[in-house]
Amino acid sequence: MTGIEYRTLYDRAELSEACRVFWRTMVGLPPLGDIDPVPGLEPGRFVGAFADGRIVGGSDSYTSWLTVPGGKRVSAAAVTHVGVLPTHTRRGIMRTLITDQLADFARRGEAVATLCPSEAVLYGRFGFGPATTHATARVHRSVARLRDEVQADDRIRLVDQYDARDVLSRIYDTAGWTGSIKRPDGWWLLCHLVQQAQPIKPYRAVYGPPGAEEGFVDYRPTHPAEWLHGHERTVVVDDFVAHTPAAHAGLLRHLLSLDLVDVLEFVSLPPDDLLPTLFTDLRAVRDRQLHDELWIRLVDVPAALSSRVYRPGHTVVIDVCDPLLPANSGRYEVSGAGAARTQRPAGIAADVGALARVYLGGARWRHLVRAGLAVELVPGSVEAADELFSTTDAPYCGTPF
Repeated sequence: MTGIEYRTLYDRAELSEACRVFWRTMVGLPPLGDIDPVPGLEPGRFVGAFADGRIVGGSDSYTSWLTVPGGKRVSAAAVTHVGVLPTHTRRGIMRTLITDQLADFARRGEAVATLCPSEAVLYGRFGFGPATTHATARVHRSVARLRDEVQADDRIRLVDQYDARDVLSRIYDTAGWTGSIKRPDGWWLLCHLVQQAQPIKPYRAVYGPPGAEEGFVDYRPTHPAEWLHGHERTVVVDDFVAHTPAAHAGLLRHLLSLDLVDVLEFVSLPPDDLLPTLFTDLRAVRDRQLHDELWIRLVDVPAALSSRVYRPGHTVVIDVCDPLLPANSGRYEVSGAGAARTQRPAGIAADVGALARVYLGGARWRHLVRAGLAVELVPGSVEAADELFSTTDAPYCGTPF
């Protein structure tokens, strides 16, 4: 679009204004108020769009990592704070911001880009695809009794508000499940600032001895003014991180032991979480729904494909098309031993966005073919690819950003 200037923001006042532009584009977010978001930003990664000297849009990112099947962490750019004022939409500003960002990520050597989109229709055109799913659920305590076989000890302690950020970030840093991403210092700081500005402060409990904790839970009550006389007193579980089965059971037992609570509302759980099977009555878990979560974009397809592990199976050649980053286009041979470029004939054809959907094992090639997102060129290739790309556990992120 003519008349629009794009540049990386370094000035503190411009960075603050860019954040407030983003907040205005995201109708419904809690107001920033007096919160200064700038300390939570990473220098040199926020790009602003200017019209007549003022910021009308922007896109930001954090230096991050993504855990892929096999446990390796690949370099990633976590895209966030993307927005254009409603007075300047439909003019190509977002397209320029995102395409320029992708080129910058490629120059930085970042293998993938990640984001949690507010709208599912926007980012497919840039090669992003939904790669993980999360579940929401409500547990009714009146019928929620853990089965006798579920061993849950009481190695739980509450964490003081002032120590919580350091303790929780240290526990999370060992995250190794497929789909987990880095939570940088700026992420923790911004979460802390937003939470402290709210009238209801969260509670934090950790599992395990000091310095060797295995998990934590972050929760808060709703409608405290009606708490003593309410009929469905609800505690919202905003963050539930358990690195071991013992931590999962122990933290769940802690939540179930809270007095005066009728409902536990989980904001985000893995889609294959064991929660319903842990209770004597599986219908204690109600209103369970699945939602798309982390979207990824393969910025360096050769690096991304060679970084994850594959199950044993027949070799498959995939022809990948990437109009925005044409260096990625080409054929890739995938086998139980790994993945690399090849000149062999392809058995499957797909664009880079379709490849993103199956990259972590959260989708199946056969479903992409049925939906018209991929084409089987050689019979049997899709069945073989599904075996190679499949994972034991469903990929899950668990970190909004």
